[in-house]
Amino acid sequence: MANQPEHIVKSYSDDLRRLRELVARMGGLAERQVADAAYVLTRRDATAAAEVAARDAPIDGLEREVESFCVRLLALRAPMAADLRFIVAAMKISQELERIGDYARNVAKRVMVIAQQPNLVGLGTFEALSQLVQRNLKDVIDALLNEDAEACRRVWASDVAVDDIYNGLFRQLLTHMMEDPRNITAATHMHFIAKNFERIGDHATNIAETVYFSITGQNLPDERPKVEAPGDLSPSDA
Repeated sequence: MANQPEHIVKSYSDDLRRLRELVARMGGLAERQVADAAYVLTRRDATAAAEVAARDAPIDGLEREVESFCVRLLALRAPMAADLRFIVAAMKISQELERIGDYARNVAKRVMVIAQQPNLVGLGTFEALSQLVQRNLKDVIDALLNEDAEACRRVWASDVAVDDIYNGLFRQLLTHMMEDPRNITAATHMHFIAKNFERIGDHATNIAETVYFSITGQNLPDERPKVEAPGDLSPSDA
């Protein structure tokens, strides 16, 4: 951009700042959606859960806005190097955040059901899981805004802790189902909730990998730290 007129350079810088603000706003909405889904879960509040489940449109709208803005920048500005990496990263991150919003909505939808079911597992473990993925999500959005590659690496490495909590919940719920078939419905819904939080953690880790590459031009290792899962059920509404 060195040979471009000053007003064009300033306009381009404004565009990049605008894109960063859009992604940050979307990240904030996703953070709130996850936090609210966790809140209604710990209180088994079906009415509030219905409100959270219906509040997905703003995140979807921002994803479309970010994608359109990125396409325009790529077409009109011909970005290179770090700018190109950031614009492509912003598009990928918006997709990850949209999925996080979907998973949070799915948690809220399940809460509407389990509010009428027996409480099989102490919700403290669910709260620990949700707090960890919320912290990872916040940290990775902050890493994007602050261009903090080391924070991305920390979020990437912490995924093993998310998996560990999820696997513990899976074992507890499986035990309840085996002990009494009458627990199967409630345990299945609670498993899907745990799985949705675990997937939110995965998407936060994906964002960490994308931001890290945007900042450094290098990839994190292909294999992230993992613990061996005891088994799984794929959430059909995820």
